[in-house]
Amino acid sequence: MAETKPKVAQVDPVWTHICEEARAAVRDEPLLGGFIHSGLLHHATLERALAYRFSLKLASGEMSEQILREIADEAYADDPEIGQSARADIVAVYDRDPACHRFMQPMLFFKGFQAVQAYRIGHWLWTHGRRDIAYFVQMRVSEVFGVDIHPNAVIGKGIMIDHAHSIVIGETAVVGDNVSMLHSVTLGGTGKEDGDRHPKIGNGVLIGAGAKILGNIHIGDCSRVAAGSVVLHEVPRNTTVAGVPAKVIGEAGCAQPALTMDQLIDDDI
Repeated sequence: MAETKPKVAQVDPVWTHICEEARAAVRDEPLLGGFIHSGLLHHATLERALAYRFSLKLASGEMSEQILREIADEAYADDPEIGQSARADIVAVYDRDPACHRFMQPMLFFKGFQAVQAYRIGHWLWTHGRRDIAYFVQMRVSEVFGVDIHPNAVIGKGIMIDHAHSIVIGETAVVGDNVSMLHSVTLGGTGKEDGDRHPKIGNGVLIGAGAKILGNIHIGDCSRVAAGSVVLHEVPRNTTVAGVPAKVIGEAGCAQPALTMDQLIDDDI
């Protein structure tokens, strides 16, 4: 009888780290044992855990957990990039949010991360022609998390949305990789026009709380949009804009503002 070689386990450092944290958390707080086991330790992969959380959070009297779980499992199996983007998002939140001390926290507690992962499944449904279910996912994400992202919007990886309350991202918006934004950000249109009408956010951009970026305009790579600004025109790369309406007030202050999360404006600018 021919010998078969043992299978080598796939290396997944993010998921391995999450499981280690989860086991430690159960030891430290046994009352959360059931919650952490069902949310994390019960699952063999990050994708399975994400599918569980998606179905648990978005289920309602109109759509069961079982149906939503099947949809999520299908999406993760069909497109491995969805899971890889989730890993990049977890690392982004851990690196940039000073309130995040463990990799498992976004998975269990942070609605910005969970809303983005649900959007990713909605976007997969949209691109596969299943638009009514995609709209259902958008509706439930808005109801549950207070985050409204159209499923046709294109969002990169390494995304951190801090607090995430009242985020609005329109149908034709594009968000690049390694973008950070805070609560109450709007990427919207300017009227009733149809077609390509929403902002295009470059890589590494930092968008402050309450900023409104309106129209089919481009925000250059590694730029900063100050909190409360209303941006109506193109923003050059590696610059800071502020005000209503927003104007260029100087350089971005560093090479990667979305990573440093520095939102202060120098007095001498």
